[in-house]
Amino acid sequence: MSETSAAAAAGAGAPAAAAGGHSLAHLPVTLFSTVMGLGGVSLAWRRAAHVWGVPEWPALLFLGLAALAFVVVGGAYATKWVRFPAAARAELRHPIRMTFVPTITVSLLVLATAGQSVAPGVASVLWWVGAVGHLVATFAVITEWFGRADIVHTSVTPAWFIPVVGNVVTPLAAAEIGSVELAWFSFGIGVVFWLGLLPLLLQRVLVHDAALPGKLLPTIAIFIAPPAVAMLSWAALTGEAGDPVSRVLWAAAMAFVLVLVAQVGRLHAIPFALPYWAYTFPLAAGTAAAIAMAAAQPQVAYDVIAVTLLTATTLLVLYVLVMTVRAAARRQICLPE
Repeated sequence: MSETSAAAAAGAGAPAAAAGGHSLAHLPVTLFSTVMGLGGVSLAWRRAAHVWGVPEWPALLFLGLAALAFVVVGGAYATKWVRFPAAARAELRHPIRMTFVPTITVSLLVLATAGQSVAPGVASVLWWVGAVGHLVATFAVITEWFGRADIVHTSVTPAWFIPVVGNVVTPLAAAEIGSVELAWFSFGIGVVFWLGLLPLLLQRVLVHDAALPGKLLPTIAIFIAPPAVAMLSWAALTGEAGDPVSRVLWAAAMAFVLVLVAQVGRLHAIPFALPYWAYTFPLAAGTAAAIAMAAAQPQVAYDVIAVTLLTATTLLVLYVLVMTVRAAARRQICLPE
């Protein structure tokens, strides 16, 4: 597969494409990242309300937007399976897009965690479906990686973290609405595969004879999510938010935030496309981790970092949401590759 087709596979629609090509058959599964991004910001504001006493309405607002996004995108994706099953199955088999399919189960876990105090019964159902479903997705994708000769070095993107390292999201609400034992199991899988995949993915983005195509560059933000969520999950499982493990994970997350900031000049030149959503959940996770560390460490520097990230991430998510709605109104999303 060429790098050009890989970029298209991430779900970006070119504005210049003919409107006649617009079809639900081309609805990208990457749209579930909207739920993750909006839900992630809800989690960050929820933690900010707990730590700093700020109003809870931003958390509830973003939770409502995330739930609405899940209903809209989930309904459209289900319709795609009914009307265009061949296209849906092809997406499951696509060497790049298949790594985005588990965004569905991560979305369920994020919604469950963000909504546990609003609707605990519904949140518990979402948690169990998301936690078990993501484990199934993990081993399904790993099986494909083992057995597919067409998955080569140019198929590797930071989105590979999603199907396996996504398991570290499971513990966030396990004690309240799920199972702590299952959470530890998922956490172990996620952390081990994060450490295993990290060198491979760093090589992919740093060695330039296999560099990511321009439209996939936003996915480098995904590097932030594993250490950030792992820190939050570690705290949820152990009750420790400022111990050495948390400090190391926080430092790793902040380092990848700085790496992303250093790339702003290159990233700003990329025209808006759906991969922009790759910025949102990782930055929201980094923000939540920063707020958690600010609560554990009284130094003002931690508060400054957390407030800066919360402000920037909120504005970014609102911008990407508005641009996505505008692209949808202009029929620039469900386009053929």
